[in-house]
Amino acid sequence: MLSYLHEFHAGNFADVHKHASLTLAMTMMQAKPSAIAGFDTHAGSAEHDLAGDRASKTGEADSGIQRVWRLRDRLQARDWSPMLAELARLNPDEGPLTRYPGSPAWFSCLQRAQDSLTAFELHSGESSRLQEWARKRRVTVQVGDGLEGLLGALPPRAPRLLVLIDPSYEIKDDYRLVSRTLEKAWARCRHGVFLVWYPMLTSGLHQVLPDHLGGSGIRKVWHSELLLNAPPERGMTGSGMLVVNPPWGFSERLDAMIGEVSGRDGLYVKHRQGWLVPE
Repeated sequence: MLSYLHEFHAGNFADVHKHASLTLAMTMMQAKPSAIAGFDTHAGSAEHDLAGDRASKTGEADSGIQRVWRLRDRLQARDWSPMLAELARLNPDEGPLTRYPGSPAWFSCLQRAQDSLTAFELHSGESSRLQEWARKRRVTVQVGDGLEGLLGALPPRAPRLLVLIDPSYEIKDDYRLVSRTLEKAWARCRHGVFLVWYPMLTSGLHQVLPDHLGGSGIRKVWHSELLLNAPPERGMTGSGMLVVNPPWGFSERLDAMIGEVSGRDGLYVKHRQGWLVPE
């Protein structure tokens, strides 16, 4: 069984990047009334305790979502509104955030009556917490491999599709496996919007993923990368997002969001983005 637990890293700068991308894509897709089938391949436990021992041990949220929260009264980009509203609902008291939603919770809080969400989780402890959280929500939880589960569920009955793929990449071959899965998923549902998160590493191992996708035949692949101000000698130097079929105007709106919480006195030196594969 894999040992990764996201509770140690909840709310960090990569979560800000990932969840800003997810909520923006979903709200933009909801400009049309037709139903969206949502799939979260590595859902985790849905909600995180930022005041708990695990999150406190690393303190990664301090330069991530806690920074966004401290800046909330000055943020001008309207696309922060859904995230700020949900954070305020979960954290009614003044002061730093103590509760932070995981990706299935971000899906769920924006879910309309016509939308669906299927959340996959392989880790036994995380899946138990996910199932408990989902009992009072319109969320289908499947315990098992999310990449295999996604392929088995495509194409969905709903006319539109939104997928988030964000494994821990504990296994080196995960980069290749994700790219192969995305290639198969796109072949089954070419109009779907697919979001793929990946860590940028000092080793450069992450480059396998965009390199493979660049030659895979998938069209309309956009990418965004956030680079840390002071990258470590080993480990993660930044956060990457790949988006297949991004909604029109997505890149400009995400750049406006990230630009308000970045800079040399913030999380990142640079937000770079552009087409990996054009239409």
